Parts: sequence; C-alpha cells; structure tokens
Amino acid sequence: MYENLFKIGKIGSLEIKNRIVMEPMGNFYANEDGTVSEKDIAFYGERAKGGVGLIITEVVSVNGENGRANSHNLFLSKDMHIPGYKKLVEEIHKYDSKIFVEIYHPGRQGISAVNGNKPMLAPSAIECKCAHQPVRAMTTEEAEELVQDFINAAVRAKKAGIDGVELHAAHGYLINQFLSPYTNKRSDKYGGSFENRIRFLEEIILGIREKCGKEYPLIVRLSVDEFLRFANIEEKGIELKDGVEIVKYLEKLGIDAIDVSAGIYETMNTAWEPSSFEQGWKKNLAASVKEEVNIPVFSTAVIRDPAYADNMIAEGICDFVGSARQHVADPEWANKTRQGNTDKIRKCISCLTCMESLMSADITGVPMHCAVNVQAGEELKYSDFKEDGDGRTVVIIGAGPSGLEAARVLALRKFRPVLFEQKSQIGGQLEYANKPPEKDKITWLIDYYKDQCNELAIEIRLNKKPTIDEIKELNPYAVFIAEGSNPIMPKSIKGIDGKNVFSTTEILTGSVKIYNKKVSVVGSGMTGLETAHLLASMGNEITIFEMAEDIGPGLFFQNLIDIQEKLMKFNTKQYTNHKLSRIFENTAEFEVINEGSIKKYDFDYIVISLGTQSNTYLKDELSTNFEIVELLGDSKKPGRIRKAVETGFLAAYNL
Repeated sequence: MYENLFKIGKIGSLEIKNRIVMEPMGNFYANEDGTVSEKDIAFYGERAKGGVGLIITEVVSVNGENGRANSHNLFLSKDMHIPGYKKLVEEIHKYDSKIFVEIYHPGRQGISAVNGNKPMLAPSAIECKCAHQPVRAMTTEEAEELVQDFINAAVRAKKAGIDGVELHAAHGYLINQFLSPYTNKRSDKYGGSFENRIRFLEEIILGIREKCGKEYPLIVRLSVDEFLRFANIEEKGIELKDGVEIVKYLEKLGIDAIDVSAGIYETMNTAWEPSSFEQGWKKNLAASVKEEVNIPVFSTAVIRDPAYADNMIAEGICDFVGSARQHVADPEWANKTRQGNTDKIRKCISCLTCMESLMSADITGVPMHCAVNVQAGEELKYSDFKEDGDGRTVVIIGAGPSGLEAARVLALRKFRPVLFEQKSQIGGQLEYANKPPEKDKITWLIDYYKDQCNELAIEIRLNKKPTIDEIKELNPYAVFIAEGSNPIMPKSIKGIDGKNVFSTTEILTGSVKIYNKKVSVVGSGMTGLETAHLLASMGNEITIFEMAEDIGPGLFFQNLIDIQEKLMKFNTKQYTNHKLSRIFENTAEFEVINEGSIKKYDFDYIVISLGTQSNTYLKDELSTNFEIVELLGDSKKPGRIRKAVETGFLAAYNL
C-alpha cells in the first residue's frame, strides 16, 4: 500500500527512507539569538517520530544583522549557532529521518523593525507591495559579502552534522529577487541578462561545492512561476517557461534536487494557499520541470491525501511529495499512511491560522499555531496524556469542535465522555462553515472527529437536549457546556423580524433557499462574505453592506483577498460606512456614517450577518447542581475554529 511513497529515495548520495518531505515553514520557536531552542527540537522531533523521511527546517538566516525573518527565527550566521543544530540532528536521527536547513535572506520582503530599523537590502530599491518596508539597493560589494554569508552558513550546517542544505530561492526572498526581472533592475554583474541575474545564486552554489564538497547534498527551492498575473502585475517576472530554464541551468551547476514552488509576497496565495485552492492545483509546475531534468523533483500543491500523493509519484509528476502545513496538523501523517490508517489522519484544512499567527507573532509574542492541532509547537507543554480518568463520567453538551475535542482528549485520559447533541449529526458550527462554495475541507475535520469518536468508543446521544435530572443520573465528575452561539439579530433595528429577513445560519443550513433574487448581506465578516458567495452561486444579485470603513474588518488578508476574488467574479456590489437602521418590507435603510446621511435600497431579501452571541442559558442551572462546570468554544466566547478546539483541549487536558 502506498508503495511509491515508501520507496527509498536519494538526494545525491544521501538515502532518504521514504519520499515524504516536511517542507520549511516559519514558526517563531527559535531563541532570540537565533539558536535552536528546546521547543524547536521537540517540534521537529515529533515529525521525525511521525515517520517523515526528510525534514527541512524553517528559514535559517545567513546574516543575523540584516537578514532575519522575525525576532525568533533560526540563524547560521555564527559558530555559536552550531551546537544547537547538533542537538537537533541527534533528535531527528533517532528516528532514521534526515534533516536539511533552508538558508535564506529576506531581501526586500524583510521587516525593518527586526533588522536594526534600517532599509532592507535588495537587488534593487523596489518596495514590496505586501511588506511595505523601506528598501535599499545593495552595492556589488555587499552582494558579494552576502554570497559569502550563504557559503559560510552551509559550512556551519555541515559542521553541525546537518544532512544537507536547501537554498531558498523561492517566494520572493533575496535569491528570488536576483533571479526575477520584476525585482532586479541592476546594471552590474548581477543584473540585466539571464546569466547576470542568476550569477548571485550560481556563486553561492559553486562556493558551497568548493567548501563543503561535491558529495554534500544541496537543494534549491525555486518559485518556477511567480504568478504575477494573479495580482494583475503586468511587468515581466518569472513564468513557468523561465522557471524551467533556471532549473536546467542549476542542474548543470550540479545541484542534487529541485524543490518546486511558486509565488512571491505580492502573489502570496499561490505560495501559502487559502482553503479554496484544490489539492494538486499546481502539480503541473513540478511535472513541467521533471520533463526537462534528471535530478529529483519535489512538489508541493496542497497535498493532504496519501493516495493522491502516492499517485503523483506513480505518474512521474515528482520524486518527493512535500507539505509543511499537513505535518503541522498531524505529525503522524507518514506513520498512519504506512500503517494503512489514513482515515485517522487529521488533515490540514488550509484555514491559514498558522500563517496569520506567524505574521503577527512579533506583535503578539504568540508563536505559530495550528487550528486543528493544539499540541503543534507545544510538544514540551502538552506531551503525553495522563491516563488518570478512572472511568469517571464527564457530560459534554454540544458536539461542535470544542465538545468533540474535549471528548477525544478525555477518552485518551480514560475518562468516560458522554456527548449530548440536540441535532441529528455532530459538527456544530462546522456544519455551517462547510456549506459555502470551496469550503469542503472543513468536512475533513468533521470526518476526523467521527473517526476518533468511533475509535475511542465515545458515547454520543444525538437529537437529545438533556434535562438536569438526566445529567444527574450519570453522576458526572464534570459538565462541559459546548452549546455554541446564536446569530445576533438586533431587536433595536426596526423590521429585522420581517418575513423577508433571514440570518446567515438559515441560509447556510439550507432551511431557507433563495435563487435568482436581489439580496443584500449586512455585515462583512467571513461568515457574511462566504454566505454572500453561496447566495451569488445560486444566481442571486448580491449587495454587501458594512458599517466599518473597510470590507472584512479584522480578517486575515490572505483569506480576505481570496474571498473577494470569488465575489468579484459575481459582480457583487459592496458598500462600507453603512449602518443598518431600519427595514420596511423590501426596503433597507442605512445611516451612511462618513456622510451623516440616510440612504434606502430595495431588495427581495435581506440576510443579517452581525456576529454571534454565546449560548450560555444552561450555565447558572448547571453550576448550581454540579461542582465542576466549564464553558467551551463559542459558549465561552464566539471565535474561530482554533479557539473552539483549544478550549476543548485545555478543559479536558487540565481536568
């Protein structure tokens, strides 16, 4: 089973036990001085223990003065960093896995505040339209010094026992910036012609070969297509045909493998995809490269399913299948696949909680975390579960993500969780979230919990809202309330109870179906926008109203960009600074905040998306009757999937 995934692979002369790669991804786990932390060792060690053949670390800065990613990323800029990597290698090798470091410099995509508040060094003084940081074109001498920094970092990696090095020439970082005519406008030896633009990378490769030897494994990660067209950028960049030519040139230089990727910061959604991107959507990039070269080809393309990954190798699309987020979501992906337990895999749902938390980490101080795996990055804190439940009963009211996660952890701790769910199926709010177009990955999480409930023999009583007496009969040690939340329908808005006014819940559950009508959606949070997308796909003419100055206030920009692209295809109208004040039959009346005026619009139907309020009606009565009562998920505070899963996990783990 999955024989292609579990064939021995080779990178140069180095044998890899299988074809499964954990690709690099920033995490904010390193010590502030760039040394490897105990958290790093535990995090990567858990993935090696989970069966991954090759782990490639997060970005490792070759220059700690002007090239760091954030205040807690890894360095290899000084000899003082070597000892930590030796400990990391020792941990990874315990499980017969191999480990590479991804050495890099951010260039114009770096953050000035964590790099001495100086302009970021880049091939040319072209500001990144996403990072918006001050940029300075480096001198020829500075470029030559950075070439040496990359070489020195590789030398240190080899001294530390690291199995190989990956040069990060993808995603718009420094090496990518030299390669692309979009970001390289130089006139010296590093700019102009193809040969000059690739010279920076070529000198690094040749220098590493000279210092580390031809046998030391060397990979290049490359955005073979920058997808500038996705951002409506008309300037010339790297397109697939150019990427293939670059790889062919690099093969002649003697690199051992190519790690195919795509995108830069301006086209970030093609590098770190939101949930709407289908599995395998860019596998053609790897396939196009593999047709032209003989070195091993790595492919990443939202790979989640083992059978899909195995087929990619079988079909000759690639030699190694990589993912970062999937191995964050489930470190046991490889072992579960090898054992044939693929139904037990906790698949990444591409919600981008990891990227959002990483990008805000310098401000919040909270490292990268995962929506579906609370233990990711916290392996030292939440390791083995104490099996001290002694069969004591814990009643959980509500089988949404928080209740299900609590039940899972309680069962692992040998408690007896009893789930009550008033609906006919488990999932809670997840069963609303998976209804808009291209949101089917949410169903993967529901399926995971269904499997866990079966595996752990968790008792679930569907179509049941328990009474106090029924709960008392179970003599529970604790009661968890995970009843979720209800949509806010402000009674202060006259006419909100009209027959043509509905909540998003009514639309998402399908209890109300609207086709080919003129519909307004009031509120542009993610639920409102995704409900608008669903309604638009049903042939309705959609107008979105938002009282804030911008559509999607507080939403992570990648998800907002993604949903806005979908909505624009349906020509939705969008109005900001509009506060709903009154509904009269088919007319919606708004206060235009920035103008101080009143405007009226006519619609067939009006859908309200003004947030949710916690469902806590049972709390007081339960607290009177039982000693330990806890609120979970939206019952505690309305929020996203991560918060729901986290509250369930912590309540069960700490009980």
